[in-house]
Amino acid sequence: MTDDKNRATAAAILPLVGGPGNITSIAHCMTRLRLGLRDRSLVREDELKALPAVLGTVEDDTYQIVLGPGTVAKVTPELQALVDAAPASRSAEQLADRGAEIRAARKAKNATPVKLMLRRIANIFVPLIPALIGCGIVAGLNGLLANLGWLPSLVPALGAIASGFMSLIAVFVGYNTAKEFGGTPILGGAVAAVIPFAGVAKVTVFGETLSPGQGGVLGALGAALLAVYVEKWCRRWVPEALDVLVTPTLTVLLTGLVTLYGLMFLAGEVSTAIGSFATWLLAGGGALAGLVLGGLFLPLVMLGLHQALIPIHTTLIEQQGYTVLLPILAMAGAGQVGCAIAVYYRLRRNGSIRATIKSALPAGFLGVGEPLIYGVSLPLGRPFVTACIGGAAGGAFVGLFNQLGTTVGSTAIGPSGWALFPLIQGDRSLAFTIAVYAGGLLTGYLVGFLATYFFGFTRQMLTELNAEPVPAATVDGPAGAAGAEGSAGEPAAVPAAVPGAVPAEAPAGRPAEARPDRAPIGV
Repeated sequence: MTDDKNRATAAAILPLVGGPGNITSIAHCMTRLRLGLRDRSLVREDELKALPAVLGTVEDDTYQIVLGPGTVAKVTPELQALVDAAPASRSAEQLADRGAEIRAARKAKNATPVKLMLRRIANIFVPLIPALIGCGIVAGLNGLLANLGWLPSLVPALGAIASGFMSLIAVFVGYNTAKEFGGTPILGGAVAAVIPFAGVAKVTVFGETLSPGQGGVLGALGAALLAVYVEKWCRRWVPEALDVLVTPTLTVLLTGLVTLYGLMFLAGEVSTAIGSFATWLLAGGGALAGLVLGGLFLPLVMLGLHQALIPIHTTLIEQQGYTVLLPILAMAGAGQVGCAIAVYYRLRRNGSIRATIKSALPAGFLGVGEPLIYGVSLPLGRPFVTACIGGAAGGAFVGLFNQLGTTVGSTAIGPSGWALFPLIQGDRSLAFTIAVYAGGLLTGYLVGFLATYFFGFTRQMLTELNAEPVPAATVDGPAGAAGAEGSAGEPAAVPAAVPGAVPAEAPAGRPAEARPDRAPIGV
């Protein structure tokens, strides 16, 4: 029955995005179906948003349909199967020609230099997150067994499993960097492999001996990026008959020397500065820093600027074994959950919004906040602000304990909310560290709820969003004469002129999803 439901969802989506011939690629992340489209103008967005399974849409370099965790992983292969089964036709070529100009214009408009660079950084590091999560959880389990004195013969094995990936993460960063910037991926990995190689301990730079791993992921990123430029230069000037021998040799040799005698030292200094600054920031003003970081993280996500933090998190994990920033930033999700619960109780007569909250709230507790953001708080306006207030309160709570000497960190990036518990680590006992993180979540839930309940709605918003359902007999046609009233049993949509209200083209009683020009959230 579940397969039939997912197949039906895929079948309903396919014609609304222009059919099989309009799709160039199909992929998904934790919550979104990501489609490469030849002609964006063929998407029937209003009808797409009206599908029960669709929580929202986002325009970026791909067209993204928010389906929620679990669902998206099941719908994606069903859609792929439908596309693969569709007969090829000349319409695909026609669509490609007609849509190329539109697609190029849209990308030029949305791809500002800053956002393009941050998106590329995300493309380098996001594929590493599953391994970071898996190894982080194994590291946490290993630490627990070591502290309890259980299974001592298993501890070294788990330590090897947990640390192996991190010892070679520079290679994976180099590979992904070269791939992202148009070079040969294996050459990017080769030059980055110099950084963790034990033999660099015999190399002296500026009077100091290099240490294996010095410079970390930042050095690997720089080395691979340089390798891409060297390789492209060689491809342009080296004769084709010699290219297969000369280009890879010069790329590895020149980039390797620059990495050893410059990049490793410089990147090492930057990495050390990042670690020192994070430690100083939380030790000297943890409560204030947590307040600011927790409160501003949701807006940073909306602007796509949160991706700049990914290399910082990874650097801190390399240096200290955990990132102290992620537990604080995770409080933004707690504020969002508290906000959603308050909206649920305030809009008692809005069945559609309440249904969205009920379906999205479990994922919100596990740290996946997109369905709640795009389906609830952001379209309503004021609740998005009160959700940020809840995140600020939770961040201040965790930051205060950091300031008092209890470091709370995460051994991996990606999860938040309850899903972060297995990754929590610090400089105190595991139980106490987890208790501090749990206290931050509870603070975020409570303050997000109270701020939204008492300040999240104007009286006019409450009146209109809690409007009584329009009887079916009074509606002209299936969607109402003007498309403003909902079908029987659903609350009427609210005029778009009202702050935080639902535009007329949205499904009845359901907030229209915002589609900001931004990079995607998380993984």
